[in-house]
Parts: sequence; C-alpha cells; structure tokens
Amino acid sequence: MENELLKIRIGEHASAVSALAKDAALHKSTFELAKKISACFKSGGKLLVCGNGGSAADAQHMAAELVGRYMKERRALPAIALTTNTSTLTAIGNDYGFERVFSRQVEALAEKGDMVLAISTSGNSPNVVAALEAARAKGAFAAALVGAKQCRLDKAANLSIKVPSESTPRIQEMHMLLIHSICEMVENEL
Repeated sequence: MENELLKIRIGEHASAVSALAKDAALHKSTFELAKKISACFKSGGKLLVCGNGGSAADAQHMAAELVGRYMKERRALPAIALTTNTSTLTAIGNDYGFERVFSRQVEALAEKGDMVLAISTSGNSPNVVAALEAARAKGAFAAALVGAKQCRLDKAANLSIKVPSESTPRIQEMHMLLIHSICEMVENEL
C-alpha cells in the first residue's frame, strides 16, 4: 500500500514538473523576478521574504541561500525572512493581530528600492496580502509566488508567479524548485 502511494505521489510530482517545464509565461516571469532581485541587490536594496507554514520554511530557506551562498562563492546578499523572530511575531500578533505580523515588519524595514516576496500556496492569507500592500505603500517592489488559482496576491503583487497546480504539496515542491532556480540566476547575474 505505501509503495503504491509513493508511486502515485512521485507521478504527481513528475506531472507538476512537466507542467512547469512547459509553462513559457512562468519561465518569463521567473526570469523577470530573478532580474529584479539582482537589480535590487545591485542598487543596495534588500529582499524581505514571508509566508505561512511550509511557505514560511521556504522563505527562510531562500533567505539562507542568499545570505550564505547557493552554488557560488560571492558576497553575502541582504535577504531577510520575516518569519524567524518569534518575539517580533508574537508581539505583533498579540498587539495588532496575526494579519499584521508581516506588514508591520515591512513598515519597519522596507524602503523604496527594496523588494518583498510573499510565498503562499493559496495566495489568500491576509497576512501575506497585507505584507505586499505595505510593500507597495513604502515604494518597494511586491512579488508573489503562488499556485494556479486566482487569488488576492495576484492583485497585491507587482509580479505574480503562478505554479500550474492546485495541490498544496505539489505547489510547495514547485516553489522550492523555482526558489533554487531564482537563487542560481541571481548568483549568475551578480
């Protein structure tokens, strides 16, 4: 039974990768995002990344790849995951509500020329939508990494990359593939 389940999940993953490989619009928007992140870093800006649950882990993973290194030795890049400071998250959540845990940090940290990337499988979480709204209010570029369904982040983002899947696990797997690819493109550009 478990062996059959594994085969099914691997097949679903392979189908999601195949759909990703054929999506020319996604390729274009992913390349555009990597170029914008590179330009942000070149001009002295920083990248703020956020998400909930598995997407919070993806935000941390991306920031780690950029601050440390992905594949190449290069200068450390200013990327911050807004998901990591539990004192900040719980203080803001307690005082302002969970919907503001990211937007309040964006208000404090983002400047014109920075970028905020929201990662979300649903694209509808109020706290990530609020983060991008705060980013735009501060003059920062707002980007989103989401699934196939129409969502609130589509409107809140200057650029939205939509993975061609509606399955949360497959979306998360494709997000990680794109995050790694973006990190590699940024390293190559810098």
